[in-house]
Amino acid sequence: MFVIFCRVFQFIFNFAARLLPWKKAILVDGQGSIARIPDLLRLEKVKKPMLVTGDNLVKAGVAQRIIDILVKAKYSYVIFTDVEPNPSVKTADTIQKLYLDHGCDGIIALGGGSPIDAAKGAAARIVKPKKTVNQLGGLFKILTKLPPFIAIPTTAGTGSETTIAALITDTDTRHKYAIMDLNLVPRFAILDPDLTVSLPPHVTSTTGMDALTHAVEAYLCWTYNTAESIQFALDAVRLIFANLEKAYNDGSNIEARQAMLSASFKAGFAFTRSGVGNIHAIAHTLGGLYNTPHGLANAVILPKVLENYGDRVHKKLAQLAEAAGLLSGFHTKTNAEKARIFIDAIYGLNERMGIPKGFNFIKDEDIDQMINWAGKESNPIYPVPVIFNGERFRKVIEIIRQE
Repeated sequence: MFVIFCRVFQFIFNFAARLLPWKKAILVDGQGSIARIPDLLRLEKVKKPMLVTGDNLVKAGVAQRIIDILVKAKYSYVIFTDVEPNPSVKTADTIQKLYLDHGCDGIIALGGGSPIDAAKGAAARIVKPKKTVNQLGGLFKILTKLPPFIAIPTTAGTGSETTIAALITDTDTRHKYAIMDLNLVPRFAILDPDLTVSLPPHVTSTTGMDALTHAVEAYLCWTYNTAESIQFALDAVRLIFANLEKAYNDGSNIEARQAMLSASFKAGFAFTRSGVGNIHAIAHTLGGLYNTPHGLANAVILPKVLENYGDRVHKKLAQLAEAAGLLSGFHTKTNAEKARIFIDAIYGLNERMGIPKGFNFIKDEDIDQMINWAGKESNPIYPVPVIFNGERFRKVIEIIRQE
């Protein structure tokens, strides 16, 4: 009966979702595109922006490039540099207070998913000051236009620059909240490949696999998707298989870096419209409990869940294998064989890029909590090809921790 309830909910939600005012971030891309920041600020009538970033980008000199542009354009600004991986409720609250105390009127978020999500969480609190981050978790709890928001990703993976989501962790309960609202889509997304060339290989690999997970889960959703989101998912898969290892092996390959930023953007839009699934539901529990980087968690979990789905996804995985260009030279006849090629290609990517097969740090006493959190996140909202009950979540988690 529970499966029927989930499917009915998803069927009804699909029709309701088509009435919503979906939007995309306005895209500004190409080498040197960060030079457009002052133009965008003037367009939005921003007088005093707040720059939100991480300490690693300050040390790498990336944040200074944005500061130099603001100074040259004679902008007064405020900067927050202490965003941690898996940003916390406390960080979002601190950013909100700093923004209000200094009279800022716009946000520039620079970094991977953590700074952009932290800035989104803070922006949500700016327009909803009487609501805590925890209270804003879930669907459509904001419903108010955010301050002008420019997202500048320095990794090609999270897609946060174009999504309706922000992931914020309550460090007291170790639970990761997903705030989801159409107003969280940034006004502008600047995709400048020059900002990604200094990424360490392990960050390039895990964030790239994060983008692949977004595209695959979006494509596998049985409803919510549109012709555009389906095409974006296919485009993202093609771009990732063609460019991720190039960017991993040669960080200075600008064409590969730009292609990966485009793939991340497309995958982000695809899953924003179509939804994610059980892979993300499990990955979020690892981020909350063990501070596991989200892209790393997704990379490890992705092929395990695809295998668990079985023949329910063979046809779509066969289509993804074709889009990725993996079938050349194979004389395959069945969707099952093509799906196996796609899953094996994911395992191969992980192995060649030094991503582990599992996580042996998962504790026995945490598994029930992981199952509970993952189930509550995914059901009934995620239109996954297979509804996971506690037993199926447990099976996947046990496989992950034993490898």
